[in-house]
Amino acid sequence: MTESFIDGASVPSAQQYDNIDPATGRSIGKVARGGADEIDRAVTAARRVFGAWRKTAPAQRSDALGAIADVIDGHRERLALLECEDTGKPLSQARTDIAVAARYFRFYAHAIDSYYGQTIPLTENLHVYTRREPLGVTGHIIAWNYPMQLLARAVAPAIAAGNTVVLKPADETPRTAVEFARLAVEVGLPAGIVNVVTGIGTEAGGALAAHPGVDAIGFVGSTRVGSEIAHAAADRVVPVVLELGGKSPQIVFADADLPRAAGFITRAILQNAGQTCSAGSRLLVETAVHDELLELVLDRFRQISIGPGIADRDLGPLISRRQQQRVTDLVSGDATGEILCGGAPPQDQELGDGAYFAPTVIDGVDPASPIAQQEIFGPVLTVNSFHDEQEALALANGTEYGLLAALWTRDLSRAHRLAADVVAGQVYVNTYGAGGGVELPFGGFKKSGYGREKGYEALDAVTATKTVVVAL
Repeated sequence: MTESFIDGASVPSAQQYDNIDPATGRSIGKVARGGADEIDRAVTAARRVFGAWRKTAPAQRSDALGAIADVIDGHRERLALLECEDTGKPLSQARTDIAVAARYFRFYAHAIDSYYGQTIPLTENLHVYTRREPLGVTGHIIAWNYPMQLLARAVAPAIAAGNTVVLKPADETPRTAVEFARLAVEVGLPAGIVNVVTGIGTEAGGALAAHPGVDAIGFVGSTRVGSEIAHAAADRVVPVVLELGGKSPQIVFADADLPRAAGFITRAILQNAGQTCSAGSRLLVETAVHDELLELVLDRFRQISIGPGIADRDLGPLISRRQQQRVTDLVSGDATGEILCGGAPPQDQELGDGAYFAPTVIDGVDPASPIAQQEIFGPVLTVNSFHDEQEALALANGTEYGLLAALWTRDLSRAHRLAADVVAGQVYVNTYGAGGGVELPFGGFKKSGYGREKGYEALDAVTATKTVVVAL
């Protein structure tokens, strides 16, 4: 049984639900279905310890984050196995996720030591300075595609800055969050600083977003739910950071290094079975090299191996049969493009009842069609051609999203011009980072959300500036 972890102890719930292995469709255990009562208990615990935690020296908080990073590394294999089973992702990708989670805690352990206010030289009779102060109890609702990474990038800056936390993991992937909270207490983090409430999003997540004792909200997930979270935060006038969907373009010009681009394009859409908000899901290619680049991409797609995460193949299952059906419906509903490979769940009896979907390339889709506009969240790459920079830019900016983009060209003047005009929170040139490193501010424009996570800007999101003016 996976139970909530509140104030340093496991907390059962009156109801439970099944945790489904997406590779088999079978239950791998029960999960406590927490709700408003558990959320209230967690917020109360976080509020009780906030006053003491905010007054600890940054060096003390830094030591705590360093110890958490060490314990994550020390339990990497167990955490990776839980992540692999919950999400279905290949075991090697799960191991990478755990390593990155540890990296978040190390980064903010060091960053908080140099996160200062400013002195403002106003007049000789006034001494003016600013302080960065924690917001209080921060609530975080995270998605199922990268559970440990998303947990770490939310929790690490929040507690580094002196906040206390209530975390709601995704319904489908609760176990690593609970295990993390338990390990953090074991290595000395005071009980109540990090609390985890498991449950259904509309119940536990809704209660967290609406709780009057929560001072800030962070959410990673769909645009639709993000809008509901933002409304709940606005009703209480608390800040919110939203990291929502994406429809990120790979823009390839004729002068690009095509084999290099093809490798990145393949990885950027097939990593985590395409279930990545920053997946490079749209290939926009100059007409002169369309056929050549597409053949390079197709060669790589055809070599992809598929299987359960524990088998550590290239591609695991989607998170659920429901998600598999959604991807199937979007692909089969497209009446304009030509499916060059994939297009349906693989017909392989060895895969059983797993929620798999074959790597798919669809050429010549209507840019206004649902499959070109909506986030698919599956291993599906749509392809469009362009003739010049203006057409490329119009296609790239032609969706409601603005999370990531990549430009592939040897012309650096063109790269800088377009990097300024592409509407995206991160722009890569001749590479693709799928969100980039821990140090790089990450977030979107338009319906990809607002606010920034990662890097030093994440500390700004969980603190407020206080200005102090002293007459001398």
